[in-house]
This record gives sequence, structure tokens and C-alpha cells, in this order.
Amino acid sequence: MFAISLGDDGAELRPLEPWQAPELLAHMDRGREFVGRYIALPDFVADLDSARAYLRTYADKAANDTGRLYGIWADGRLVGGVLFRTMDLAGGTAEAGCWLEPSAAGRGLVTRAARVIIDWAVEERGIHRVEWLAASENEASIAVARRLGMTRDGVLRESYLYRGKRHDMEVWSVLAPEWRARKA
Repeated sequence: MFAISLGDDGAELRPLEPWQAPELLAHMDRGREFVGRYIALPDFVADLDSARAYLRTYADKAANDTGRLYGIWADGRLVGGVLFRTMDLAGGTAEAGCWLEPSAAGRGLVTRAARVIIDWAVEERGIHRVEWLAASENEASIAVARRLGMTRDGVLRESYLYRGKRHDMEVWSVLAPEWRARKA
């Protein structure tokens, strides 16, 4: 398996695969409440079977070129992840996302990892538009979108029903020419 360094602190980005279900479950158990404030991932990874099924879903997406899932490891432990929830190569669009357990927050890990996968999507796969969706209350995720140089396209008011409450969803994006210009 490959690992991509995320900087001098030893953090790494690696594919997250079905055989790693026990590690994903342990990670989710450490950060279940924190991660679940805005996204349903903890609901999907409730036990070993559901963790394995979640990872299989992304293995299938990778095989079909419709999504990707990567884990972020710090200090030798899985602490979060970044993903392309969707990838439409023909249309040139992808939706990126992330999660992180509380012990790893505030270290820039998600921003660094998202840069790697967005760069890959734009430069290697020909993606033209990468979207980032975040609940309006999720200030940390919105800060990542800003650090990535994304533009706020708008707000989908009360569009997201989560745990019995309607949330506003912000849509952020970066286009391939903008991404390349910022890199230069």
C-alpha cells in the first residue's frame, strides 16, 4: 500500500480499504460524537460489519471510478479521512468531503489531505469542478474550503435534514483553472 506524506509531522494519507474495518471502527468510536455533529458517518459505522460495508462501498466506487476514500494517519493511528463522495469523470465534477476525530483537530491535516486529492482529481483525472458541501454551522469545514481557495457558491436553505433538524447547506467550489492558478 502507498502512503503520501502530509508534512514534517509524520502525518500520512493512505487509501482506506475494507480490510481496515477494525481500525475504522476504533477510530469512529474515539470520535463518534464529534464527527457526528454534522455528518452521518458515525451512523454508518456502528459496528464491524457496518464498517466493512462502508469501506466496501468505497472500494466499489474506486473500482467504478465514481468515488475515492482515504484515511489520514497521525502518530501511527487513523484520525480522519478525506473522500470524493461522488466523481463524474464525463461531467468533470466531484464532491469532496472530510471528517476528523477531536484529537487531531487544529493541525491542518484535513486541509493538507484535501489539497492532495483535489490536485490528483484536477491534474490526473481531468476534473473541472470540485465541490465542498458543509452545514452552515460547521465552521471548521467552511474554514477548510476557504483555505483551499474555494468560492462560496451559495446556501441551500434548510436543505439537509439531519437528526431531526433542518440545516442550511453551504456549497463551495473550485474550478480547475483557479486551482492551477493558485498552485502557480
